[in-house]
Amino acid sequence: MKIVRFISGKTQRSGFITNGEITEVSGNIFGDYQPTSRKYELRNVRLISPCTPSKIVAVGLNYRDHAQELGMTIPQEPLLFLKPATSVIGPGDSIVYPRMSVRVDYEAELGVVIKKRAKDVQEKDSLDYVLGYTCFNDVTARDLQTKDVQFARSKGFDTFAPLGPWIVTDIDPSDLKIELWLNGKLKQSSRTSQLIFEVPRLVSFISRVMTLLPGDLIATGTPSGIGPMEIGDTVEVKIEGIGTLRNTVKGD
Repeated sequence: MKIVRFISGKTQRSGFITNGEITEVSGNIFGDYQPTSRKYELRNVRLISPCTPSKIVAVGLNYRDHAQELGMTIPQEPLLFLKPATSVIGPGDSIVYPRMSVRVDYEAELGVVIKKRAKDVQEKDSLDYVLGYTCFNDVTARDLQTKDVQFARSKGFDTFAPLGPWIVTDIDPSDLKIELWLNGKLKQSSRTSQLIFEVPRLVSFISRVMTLLPGDLIATGTPSGIGPMEIGDTVEVKIEGIGTLRNTVKGD
């Protein structure tokens, strides 16, 4: 199932997509909800971020090919950092190039959306806490990342967390093709089978550090091929079984 959030008229709504048509739901997509009789064509609505996380827990250096690209040692445990909720934008929204940066990079990632409160979860039970998966772009001010000790500034600007276009609930995340296209040119291409720490391990590990809440998102890391974007560029994250997240870059 593909779960979406969208705007029709001036109202935010939730629904699911069947045969290219959205069925609106009433209730909470992270709890009890019911389909309504209201239907919408995709072309007549504006999709927004499919969830509103209280936090984004991102994982650094989590693809074998990316570690090889950087000449870095495989980490023994997941390397975690946070992106703020205020950095979230949806499909079709613009990434704002901040004035204080001279290099802003794309990073295609698989996003894991949490379904219910998760604390001290056993790895064997981890997927019971996952609602589904989405495309994510961990936009990074690379020059500021190398300047600062922490990643908060380089990863935390408003608009630096594009996600969407929807949440897919019924796929196996263990071996999906993941790509990044910049202005129609392929820049990143790998498979989630290259992940050093797979989704069940990440959910369990993170839940032993902090409580995950419904709608929170885990960004699982990026493969090799990261690079810069410029104002006016169009960037697309494509993940097998999910779809395409498309955003443009504009000036501040």
